Amino acid sequence: MKVTLNGLSLFVALFGILSFTFLVIAMGTDFWYLIDASKLEKLSNHTDSLSSHSGLWRTCRFEGSCFPLVNPFGSERANITASHKQLLTLITLIGVSVYIAYSMAAFREAIFLLGKKDLLDNLNIHFGWSLVLAWLSFVTAVLTGLAFLLAARMVDLKRRQDRSI
Repeated sequence: MKVTLNGLSLFVALFGILSFTFLVIAMGTDFWYLIDASKLEKLSNHTDSLSSHSGLWRTCRFEGSCFPLVNPFGSERANITASHKQLLTLITLIGVSVYIAYSMAAFREAIFLLGKKDLLDNLNIHFGWSLVLAWLSFVTAVLTGLAFLLAARMVDLKRRQDRSI
């Protein structure tokens, strides 16, 4: 199968749009980290919902009430350029991923030290679909960049062939 410049251009356009769409959806939704405590609520006859889901900007209970987290771009005095915002977004994605992994390990260790091993059996802690979309955005962005490099190489080879004729 021969790769054409038109086919590669279509691939770059579609994957670029897909990457951007995934990132926008991931950043705007609150399902990066999910805690399902429904079993614990039934066991303890708890009237309030203990289950929650978190995003980059806020944490919500499954019943609907949400509270905002710190907004890094909220200060009017901050002089942040678009490239700085993009860099902060990438750092946020990496930081959230590391934080979630560390939090889960620390929580398990704390429960183990407290001797309440059955508490973890009643909690379901996992990553949400927003984090999956963020990583899909990253992968599609990398594929788009590689396709751009391949397209540039193809154009360069075509120019060299045209000059030699």
